[in-house]
Amino acid sequence: MIGKLLWLGKRQLHTIISREVIKPSSPTPSLHHIYNLSELDQLFGHIYMPLILYYPNNGSCSLTAHEKAQVLKQSLSKSLTKYYPFAGRLPTPIKPSYIDCNDEGVVFVEAKNDSPLTTFRQVNEQVETLDQLFADNLVGQNSPESRNVLGVQINHFACGGVAVTLSMWHGIGDASTLASFASHWASVSRYGSTDHEEVLPINPYFIHSPLTSSVLPESQVMAGQDRARLEKRRFVFPNSKLSDLKNKVTAINNNPTRVEVLFSLLYKTAVAAATKKSGCFQPSCMLLLVDIRKRFVHKLPQTAVGNLLSATMIPTRHPSETSLSLLVSEIKKVKLQLEGVQSVQQAAENIKSLFAKLGNETKRTYTCSSLCGFPYDKVDFGWGKPTCATFPVLKAVDTNGFMLMDALNGDGIEAIVILEKEEMEIFENDKEMLSFCQI
Repeated sequence: MIGKLLWLGKRQLHTIISREVIKPSSPTPSLHHIYNLSELDQLFGHIYMPLILYYPNNGSCSLTAHEKAQVLKQSLSKSLTKYYPFAGRLPTPIKPSYIDCNDEGVVFVEAKNDSPLTTFRQVNEQVETLDQLFADNLVGQNSPESRNVLGVQINHFACGGVAVTLSMWHGIGDASTLASFASHWASVSRYGSTDHEEVLPINPYFIHSPLTSSVLPESQVMAGQDRARLEKRRFVFPNSKLSDLKNKVTAINNNPTRVEVLFSLLYKTAVAAATKKSGCFQPSCMLLLVDIRKRFVHKLPQTAVGNLLSATMIPTRHPSETSLSLLVSEIKKVKLQLEGVQSVQQAAENIKSLFAKLGNETKRTYTCSSLCGFPYDKVDFGWGKPTCATFPVLKAVDTNGFMLMDALNGDGIEAIVILEKEEMEIFENDKEMLSFCQI
């Protein structure tokens, strides 16, 4: 694979410099050689969550490209002593129930691109050609035979900027787990030790689960769509506009959050676009994914490793049920129903029950997930914070939906919207939605 050349666009040449495997700096104790996946973990398919962290060359770091790579390798090796399942292997890529923590290590690829970082992003943000930034093409469902838990790649650009990418197997954890790992690894990179006083508070917290099998029956798996028919767009909603949006529904709803009102606006607009395209209203559903770490009876730390998510749905059977005030009220109501989780097993049963109902409720589902508040934009390996943290989500998603992240400058929320192409054309020209966007 070394020396393999990949063309990006017409003039961008991407070259793989090296590929190696980084192992933990100290062996995993025999007591931890088997990491059982929880019933929630096993509900997720063989998908890799792809994260890109872009770092420009701001002149403040004296390290060479080679030295940056060495720092990442050394700190990754140290971090894997704490995140030991990440250095293991799946016994099989098909519905595994545990991870073999055998210290085989994490794939680490180093590559270079002959264009400046800004040029690369201008060309490639508009098309789905970002796979080459990821180790061994571990993006979404692209690697059905892989047994790796994690892949890492550092990409050097002609300007001196870099893009660090992480590909985490979804069965080991959710977006919060990925954020915690990235923050831990970066802190070890900056401070040089997993035992530093600044690193200790972000050490992982593992929930030890019994060996179980908890996969969803095929009849309960939500049917995906043809990914080629989907379009992805980014919309930025500044805080001032979100305040205006909140004011529209505050009289009826007590202190709605920015995320609640934005999900309501996006869903309302998407349903209207689908109705306009087809010529008639179809029953629809908002599928809301919620981090439940703080919703357990005995609250879990944010560094808890795993898919600690629950899901709830808000069905819409009539056009009148898409008003902003009603949608915000329903979101608040269903989120309250998720409080007081007794166990991971209970959360898994809730999701199974929900998916059983989902097929009967609607034919149109919009998945809603929020990464707001997650510290992706603070992942500093020693050469500054990233100017952009992004997920090439179209590679991993095959359903309509919305994903929210904090805006890069801290002013507002960036929404990634995924819809069918014809509906996207209507959606992105909706006057009400655009009135709250940054133009």
